[in-house]
Amino acid sequence: MASKVIPRYKTKHVSQVKSDYAYHHTKHVVTQKTERKSSSKSVSQVQAQAREAMAEQAYTIPVFRQRTAEETEEYQRVSKNVGKGLAVIQEELHRMKMTTKAQVESLAIQNEVKSMMAKRGDMLDEIPKMPDFLVALRPHTVWEKTPVKLFCTVQGNPRPIVKWYKGGVPVDPLSAPGKYKIENKYGVHSLIISRCVVSDTAEYSAVATNQHGTATSKATVTVKRPAGVAMSCQLGLVPHLTEIHASKLEVTLLDRFPVTFGVEGSSIRLLCNLVVVPDLPNVPPLAQWYRDDKLLKPSKLAEMFVGGGAASLTLPQLAKDDEGLYTLRIFTKDGTSEHSAYLFVSDATPSSAGAPGAPMSVKAFDINSDYVLVAWKPPNTVNEAAIIGYFVDRCEAGTDTWVQCNDAPVKVCKYPVHGLKVGHSYHFRVRAVNSAGMSRPSRKSGQVTALDAAENERLQVIKIEGKYDIVIKDDDLEGYVTIPGEPTDVHASEIFKSYVVLSWKPPSPRGRAPLCYIIEKCLAGTGAWQRINTAVKLHSPRYPVFDLQDGQKYQFRVYSVNMYGSSEASAPSESIQKVDEDGVPSAPGQIVATRNTKSSVFVQWEAPKHLKNLMGYYIDGRAVGSKEWFPCNHKPFKHTRFVVHGLIPGETYVFRVQAVNVFGLSDESQESSPIAVEPALATPSAPFGITMLSCDGSSITVAWKSPKHCGGSKINAYYIDKRDADTLVWKEVNLSAVMERICTVDNLKEGTFYEFRIQAANLAGVGLRSAPSTPMKCEAWTMEEPGPAYDLSFSEVRGQSLVILWKAPVYAGASAVTGYLVDMAKKGSSEFVTLNQEAVSHRFLQVTGLEEGETYVFKVRAVNANGVGKASQLSEPVCAKALPGTKEIEAGVDTETGDIFLALEACEICETSKFVWSKNYKPVGDCPRVGITTKGRTSRLTFTNPDKDDLGRYSVVVTDTEGVSSSHTLTEDALNTMLELSYAIRHPIVPLKHGLNYEVLEKGHVRFWLQAVKLSPSVSYRFIVNDKEVTSGEGHKISHDVATGIIQMTMDTFTRANEGTYTVQITDGRAKTQTSLVLVGDVFKVALKEAEFQRKEHIRKQGPHFSEYLYFTVTEDCTVMLACKVANVKKETAFHWYKEDDEIVPDTPPSVASGACALPIPLFSRKDQGVYKAVLSDDRGKDTSVFDISGQVFDDIINAIAQIAGASASDLVLQCTPEGIRLQCYMNYYTEEMKTVWKHKESKIASSEKMRIGGTAEMAWMQICDPSDKEKGNYSIEISDGVKTHTRTFDLSGQAYTDAYEEYLRLKAAAFAEKNRGRVVGGLPDVVTIMEAKSLSLTCTVWGEPTPEVTWFKNEQEVATNEHTKVMFDGGKFASLVINKVSPDDSGKYSINVRNKYGGEFVEITVSVYKHGEQIPEPKLGHPKTAAPVPPKSPAPPSKTPTPTPSKSQTPAQSLRSPASTPASTPVPKSPTPVPKSPTPTPKSPTPTPPRSVKSPTPPRFMKSPTPPRK
Repeated sequence: MASKVIPRYKTKHVSQVKSDYAYHHTKHVVTQKTERKSSSKSVSQVQAQAREAMAEQAYTIPVFRQRTAEETEEYQRVSKNVGKGLAVIQEELHRMKMTTKAQVESLAIQNEVKSMMAKRGDMLDEIPKMPDFLVALRPHTVWEKTPVKLFCTVQGNPRPIVKWYKGGVPVDPLSAPGKYKIENKYGVHSLIISRCVVSDTAEYSAVATNQHGTATSKATVTVKRPAGVAMSCQLGLVPHLTEIHASKLEVTLLDRFPVTFGVEGSSIRLLCNLVVVPDLPNVPPLAQWYRDDKLLKPSKLAEMFVGGGAASLTLPQLAKDDEGLYTLRIFTKDGTSEHSAYLFVSDATPSSAGAPGAPMSVKAFDINSDYVLVAWKPPNTVNEAAIIGYFVDRCEAGTDTWVQCNDAPVKVCKYPVHGLKVGHSYHFRVRAVNSAGMSRPSRKSGQVTALDAAENERLQVIKIEGKYDIVIKDDDLEGYVTIPGEPTDVHASEIFKSYVVLSWKPPSPRGRAPLCYIIEKCLAGTGAWQRINTAVKLHSPRYPVFDLQDGQKYQFRVYSVNMYGSSEASAPSESIQKVDEDGVPSAPGQIVATRNTKSSVFVQWEAPKHLKNLMGYYIDGRAVGSKEWFPCNHKPFKHTRFVVHGLIPGETYVFRVQAVNVFGLSDESQESSPIAVEPALATPSAPFGITMLSCDGSSITVAWKSPKHCGGSKINAYYIDKRDADTLVWKEVNLSAVMERICTVDNLKEGTFYEFRIQAANLAGVGLRSAPSTPMKCEAWTMEEPGPAYDLSFSEVRGQSLVILWKAPVYAGASAVTGYLVDMAKKGSSEFVTLNQEAVSHRFLQVTGLEEGETYVFKVRAVNANGVGKASQLSEPVCAKALPGTKEIEAGVDTETGDIFLALEACEICETSKFVWSKNYKPVGDCPRVGITTKGRTSRLTFTNPDKDDLGRYSVVVTDTEGVSSSHTLTEDALNTMLELSYAIRHPIVPLKHGLNYEVLEKGHVRFWLQAVKLSPSVSYRFIVNDKEVTSGEGHKISHDVATGIIQMTMDTFTRANEGTYTVQITDGRAKTQTSLVLVGDVFKVALKEAEFQRKEHIRKQGPHFSEYLYFTVTEDCTVMLACKVANVKKETAFHWYKEDDEIVPDTPPSVASGACALPIPLFSRKDQGVYKAVLSDDRGKDTSVFDISGQVFDDIINAIAQIAGASASDLVLQCTPEGIRLQCYMNYYTEEMKTVWKHKESKIASSEKMRIGGTAEMAWMQICDPSDKEKGNYSIEISDGVKTHTRTFDLSGQAYTDAYEEYLRLKAAAFAEKNRGRVVGGLPDVVTIMEAKSLSLTCTVWGEPTPEVTWFKNEQEVATNEHTKVMFDGGKFASLVINKVSPDDSGKYSINVRNKYGGEFVEITVSVYKHGEQIPEPKLGHPKTAAPVPPKSPAPPSKTPTPTPSKSQTPAQSLRSPASTPASTPVPKSPTPVPKSPTPTPKSPTPTPPRSVKSPTPPRFMKSPTPPRK
């Protein structure tokens, strides 16, 4: 339990006195902690008082106190009674004296000890001593998420430097902000680890170092995790912690939100990054946001968030109401931490140009049951027309329907809205109007509920026995009242020119019935009262009156009315006149603008003499030289001082101010004096980055970086202080100013550590001192490698590149510096990358390939013959991002003087800024080859006499800015181009877009023309033809057009006499030019021919003629169409087609009336070549168009056909024949003239006995005769149309080849069998009619291999040889059946069967026998059992496309519906039904002649094809 400290002034009643030293020491500490409220006395005074207290003095009775006997007796009696008390007092006094003496002696001893310790310390300071830990580190075991503090005390002479390590790695507090905190107070070094985690478990060490040695102290920190925490953390739960109030956290603001600019309707986020110690997820810091010192609360319009190391405020729907000064207040352990910045919200783009901005701050006042007073603030009007008035809209809460409240615009920023419904809630908004249009609506007001404001006043609360509250109404106290009393205090609460608002007090007594009011008015003094709210039932004691006449005074009175009747009239009001009582404020007084920052100006002004309920001020600005004013704020500002942000650095501005009240804006104040946007003059900030460049044992050369802020004035001096690292006394190094950022400090002791600090000075004075440098040992450098480069700076920083520059090392080493290596790393990373593998000799390097927005650091190492030297100090972090508004160097030529120049317009500049130009990063200085001029924000480098010596890379840096710089490489080509332009400017000519040219017009007229880039109205020119000037006149027309720059001359008649040279001479001010055209020889002949042609064309077009001569097109079905277009035709105009002078009569006669004629040429091929002619004629004349289809034209037609045919080509289809395997490709049209190539395995196939290529009008095919395994593979057909190649492929391998080969063998065997089977070659008739008793001989020739067997039948019975019938077969070739002396019984159906092992043929003959004298009967044919073909007696009709014929007799392919054979000349028979199990389509083929009889030895069969049918 904590002990309670009792102050001295509260201890009077304590009699016990403690004399031990510990008590006094504790009391001393408590007194120090209470800030020493009582003054302490010196030691000498204490000792003197103590001696006086210890002195023993004798007591003597004075004379005047001598007593009589009685008095003595009485005294003794009294003394006897108090003797005991006095003894006690004396004893206590003695003890206190002894205690005081002990205290005095103790103080003397302490002082003596202190004196001796001080002397000992001085003696020890003079004795060198290596570091020694007086208090070493001790191990700690802590719970997770709790802090731990490691501390130690170390001594040594000189004073040691202590560094902390974790597991041998240096502890860097910047690597994890808020994680580590290193302190050194009163000789105690400490490392604080906040919010430990398990990974913080490690061995920590403190290493103390001085020039005499090193000492180390180590300790282990173990971080434990409570049981069950791991599981809860995995589940995303926060373990239970001891309750910590947010105000106990240490909070540091890091990245703070800047001055921000937004636009109405957009969203914006103000963000401030925090470092919170300890960072507890369930205890975020307590943050509050303020706008203009008013606390904001979370809402839909203001979203707040604190956590994750940040505090943010999001405004999702900006309006001008949101403009103001925003403040973030964080409650911390030591109080509060705040940051403020202004948010500007500008007007959104108006709906119509010139319309005003939206009003703002719409609020409702004086709320009653059916009345509310709406007020707002007017917008700023800078360049817009003045505001005419305002419209007020309302909508009920929960709806989006807005209703306009006023029919005419109200001119003041208040408006009374009446006619509301009791108990309903409303929102209001306002729109401003001027001559250009209507503004955007304002942000809607807060929700307002129409309620009777006096209702609460009529309630009374009575307490009974201090416990119970009874609420009663005034109605209950009034008794039973029927007719109400009259209203009182009728007056005008608002008086404006637009309206007057009447107000009164409700009647008393009022009654319980619902109440309304009737208002009457009259002209003052007349007594003629008129009711004014006849159509309005009024419930509120407020009413706006709008229809009063100007200049008239009125009086008003009011009646109270309820269901029982009306009250008496109220007393009349005072006379009221409609008039603006105040008006706008007067103009603000004197305005003064002063410098603030590089982009802002501080503006102050005097308040108006007549405020008139001032709302605030609007501040406007204008750049000097511009006529356009711009608003600096968009919401009235209440104070008389304002900081204008967002200005262009270096630009000059003037400002004015207007006061604002409910009536609008006042007149503008007088303009301020012009002021340039520059930072306010102040002393510079502290230099930094002190580094040692060289040391010779008695001196050290140091360099440093210039301050980040120069204070608005050029830095003109630096002052250096030094001290021994083991002392606290600083000594000045230089009394006179050092101008450069490098200095050699002399008279140093070798082996001693020194610290340095720097101050910068400008016109405002000497700035802050830098932080002490790290201790530097004065020890002579003897290494052979060079020292570090220094003064690293950056130029031309862009999104992906920058240029780094540095200065050469002071210490060169054992040999001269030969080059430099540049290393780069991302900020916070220790992984450096060397940018140049080979050392560069110059002291700059352009770095490319950066990531935009990423931050980098650099270091430079010098190289000499002995090696690579020490790296330079790390550069300042640089972000790869261009400054806003950055512009590049512009190379150009002055249009007036012709001077070649390089120029840069800086995006920012200040009063002390200078443009420093360099060539190849060496300052140009006063060079006679160039001249440098600067005007405002632009600097120009002009070349005096430019040539190749001026080529190179030029750069410019603008000093005292955030790094404004740029570079430009002047190349030889660019210089030559600019030299040509410079010569043209200095020796002006009239520039021409087009030189003199000619153009042949209709009727054979010739126009000579030229076009200048630009002509002035005073231009003069001459046309000269063959050294003679030509003027406008007969046959010539000369003119010019200034707008287009064209000068022209038109000749009506162009003949052989016009051959020669044409020249135009132009003079336009100082500029001159001349251009010529030579029309001689072949060039003239071409022009003359064209002129004659145009003349003839003109004549030709007088009669019927071709508006477009013959041309060809190809239709989708590959029909070639010869087409032409005709014009100037009539009904009698005749049209004829000819080929080679032979007239062609198409099926459809040409129709000239349609304006177009066409001749179709189907199935186009080489036979259609020739000269085609179209003739158009009537009584007015004749015109002819000729089209020669040959050569290239023929090829073009074939290509056009191939384009359509190739696009329509089907996939390759496989078809087997007895001769081999055939691949077929179907298309709209095919002709052998098309460029068609067949390929096997990407090798072109030539037509041969093995590979036969052919086609029909419908398809192209390729047949593999007698296929073998060599023919396996991928086949393709390529159809080329001259532009594109159409390819179709088929993979003839694997199962596809196996099936095809089997089908080929089957068809080949069937063909062989068909060829060698037994058959009747000829000789037998179909019908035989013979007379009785005659002999009949049926003889035929048969064939077969082997020789067939022959059998004769009669009526299906075999005929045997006998005397009557004789069967003969001679030589295996001739078969005969002889019937001797035929009789009627021999009539019948005879047949012969010829057969061998391959098959046979069955032929029938009908024999009729008649008697002598009978009429010869008509022959009756027999009916064959089966249909078998007989070789045709006449050849089959020829095919359109030649088909290979392997032999005179071929085996026809099998058909599906019948076993009959077809002639072999047809590849595939025509089948009326689809082939089963085969998707292969079958083309058309001639149908064979129906045979007499057929007998097929084998059943028909079709192979399966993997190729889908052609669509």
